[in-house]
Amino acid sequence: MEEWDIFHVFSLIGTIAFAVSGALVAMEEEYDILGVFVLGLVTAFGGGVVRNLLIGVPVTTLWSQGLFLKTAGISILIIFILPIHWWIHHWKRSEAFFDAIGLAAFAIQGASFAIQANLPLSAVMVAAMLTGIGGGMIRDIMAGRKPLVLRDEIYAMWAIGAGLAIGLTRIQRPWELLTLFLIVVLFRMLSVHYKWKLPRRSLHTAARKNVGGPL
Repeated sequence: MEEWDIFHVFSLIGTIAFAVSGALVAMEEEYDILGVFVLGLVTAFGGGVVRNLLIGVPVTTLWSQGLFLKTAGISILIIFILPIHWWIHHWKRSEAFFDAIGLAAFAIQGASFAIQANLPLSAVMVAAMLTGIGGGMIRDIMAGRKPLVLRDEIYAMWAIGAGLAIGLTRIQRPWELLTLFLIVVLFRMLSVHYKWKLPRRSLHTAARKNVGGPL
């Protein structure tokens, strides 16, 4: 399989995964069918649009991706019509799982896109991060949630790590990219399961400690 084929495979995987993720969030928020489709499509394509804006690719290229638009639409429709008692309640972690797949696939796709454009390592990492987290961030904001990338669990770092790996090694072989994909998904799910966190500081905690202290 050629590199160009792999690029499209990861694009397709990410599109399906994020479309499903967006649809699940929309149904959890009790959106109607139009809202489910809107949120699913925004999640599937938001990261790529943000990336294209920053690296100078025309946003109108989105409308030439007929296969991906149709695939996202079909994926959303399937999720919408599946019995909720079988789907939502059977897969308790379905949202996090599909989100992890989309994160890994789009991070690799974004990094590969930047490599093909002969961009430097820093740009490869940024492209991987924005493509991996962009759609999810827009989804969460539209659903009135705090974006996953801003929560305690490690999220964006796995996308940055994928970009770093591709930028440093320039890996192109299908099995290498697939291995990287599985590693990112695995570590993303491990961070969810074990609640791994990045260091943080809270102004509220400091403020509470100062309450009642000496003047």
